[in-house]
Amino acid sequence: MSSRLNVALVGYGYVGRVFHAPLVAHTPGLHLHTVVSSDAARVHADFPQVEVVADPAAAFARADIDLVVIAAPNAVHAPLAIAALQAGRHVLVDKPFATTLEEARQIAAAAEDAGRIASVFQNRRWDADFLALRELLDAGALGEVAELHSHFDRFRPQVPDRWRERAGPGAGLWFDLGPHLVDQVLQLFGPPLSVQADIAVQRAGAVVDDFFHVVLRYPRLRAILHAGALVPAGGLRLAVHGTRGSFIKHGLDPQEAALRDGRAPGGPGWGEDGQPGLLTTVDADGRTLERVFDGPPGDYRACYAAMRDAVLGHGPPPVAIDQALAVMRVLEAGCESAAGGRAIAFD
Repeated sequence: MSSRLNVALVGYGYVGRVFHAPLVAHTPGLHLHTVVSSDAARVHADFPQVEVVADPAAAFARADIDLVVIAAPNAVHAPLAIAALQAGRHVLVDKPFATTLEEARQIAAAAEDAGRIASVFQNRRWDADFLALRELLDAGALGEVAELHSHFDRFRPQVPDRWRERAGPGAGLWFDLGPHLVDQVLQLFGPPLSVQADIAVQRAGAVVDDFFHVVLRYPRLRAILHAGALVPAGGLRLAVHGTRGSFIKHGLDPQEAALRDGRAPGGPGWGEDGQPGLLTTVDADGRTLERVFDGPPGDYRACYAAMRDAVLGHGPPPVAIDQALAVMRVLEAGCESAAGGRAIAFD
């Protein structure tokens, strides 16, 4: 295998065009070789040299493709990933890994049978705010955490005509933003004791969920995950309170906005947080101390770099299979909790 991996990207909608194609193109050691799309002109307007095919199977069958990236609608993540693995390709699936835990297990089994790697694009492990929080927790600056509030609020009162807003497997906000927020908490604190979820439809004309408020219960910690589409004055991203201090962060990581604006990943100032969080600590004398805490810049290319290294045999994938399954388990538990109006206990 060459040290430069050829990548086939399945899907050139918002996620494929804004996130995956630019990140692949600007990650050393990766080459965007093929895009699966029915709109070749749209792809070639951005990447003139890329091959475009309409049939995913045609891309999977190519012996010169090393890695397949699935950026198609959620409902087809599992069948496409399994087909690519069975064709002998390594696979990186955009979140969510699948629409059910059983589908996710089928992907895992297909990867094991094929002797190939399957992983998930959990890019928000490399958000600047998450990296800052992880640095604070590793240093013990907050003490033992008692509360974590993780928000991803937006103001989108009009319901757009897109697949995420139509009824079907994997649609709705919980399966859109939930995988990010769940994965971050599991990375920091491991699996919860139970999940209690309120998942709702709030906007006029909406047919899938556009609000969730989910509590992951730990022995002491309560991790509250929240997202809504009717929040005009949103801005809170993280509020984390512990026995030694608090960390409050407003504003989203800047990388998505930069990618949407067409900025090349990795350029000057890439991933630097223009709204660093506020760290409040209490000293031994009970005095409150406040300071701005600016952690390392974010860089979504790190997810692709880890996948590249894993394919080349130089390290683990960005998200291990057991981690992908753990997120799916919480997502399903959230759905079960909301439907039954009760907490779902974990073993």
